[in-house]
Amino acid sequence: MASLYTQQGKNVRRTWLLMSVFLVVVIAVGWLFAHIYGNAGILYIAVAFSLGMNITAYWFSDKIALSSVGAHEADPVKHLELHRVLENLAITAGLPKPRLYIIEDAAPNAFAAGRDAKHAVVAVTTGLLDRLDRSELEGVLAHELSHIGNRDILVMTVAVVLAGFIAMLSDIFLRMSFFGGGDRDNKNPLLIAAGVIAIIIAPIAAQLIQLAVSRRREFLADASGALLTRYPEGLASALRKIASYQAPMRRANHATAHLFISNPFGAHEAGRFIAKIFSTHPPVEERVAALVGMRS
Repeated sequence: MASLYTQQGKNVRRTWLLMSVFLVVVIAVGWLFAHIYGNAGILYIAVAFSLGMNITAYWFSDKIALSSVGAHEADPVKHLELHRVLENLAITAGLPKPRLYIIEDAAPNAFAAGRDAKHAVVAVTTGLLDRLDRSELEGVLAHELSHIGNRDILVMTVAVVLAGFIAMLSDIFLRMSFFGGGDRDNKNPLLIAAGVIAIIIAPIAAQLIQLAVSRRREFLADASGALLTRYPEGLASALRKIASYQAPMRRANHATAHLFISNPFGAHEAGRFIAKIFSTHPPVEERVAALVGMRS
């Protein structure tokens, strides 16, 4: 019978598998570029650029995320109870209490950011505070603390950088295909054909793997959060309420969408199958079913 522990273990294994596939894609695309054009310098430049982006994301991801949604630090007096709930859950989880921020937005949502537990932040919208009761709020905050404890934010930063790295290399390859680069008469036609396929497939594969990692991490954070509160129904009820709000957040953007507990762009109405593939979050129905199944 499934339990919180088995759910965690299964999602960890799936996440590492996805990340391994991601790395194979990076290596394969780099190998194709190097052999088709006989110029490893392009790959070295791309690697250097991606490392620079990675360092920037690592050190400033929390500030960028908070700024993008207009979050402000939660007043310790006005939001005293919220601070207490977060502090109690952090103590239970064995984590330092993250800095707490408020987003002035009617859409119920929340996210965690930061490079590690000591530099973590948790942000919640005013809509979330207005709509959830205490047990539901505890479930959401426990979910975000689980992201911090599981180092999901760091993993997602790496996934984002790798996706950008693959897309950038493919873009370079595409431009070189149009404007020249190397003596194509001396190239293996099968290798060139494989490279052209990589132009089309690599960015798509990178994006899909990135979204899949995000979705797996949401399942894992749900399981970890339920383990922390010992009350899966609290988070399940919170997810139902959050999903019932149809309008998007006012400052929703694709760069930080994967950080939120629920898609900040609101409910997807068109194409259930397509929406499931390209969404940064798994369907709420699946998340609730998993949580409800853990009660026993």
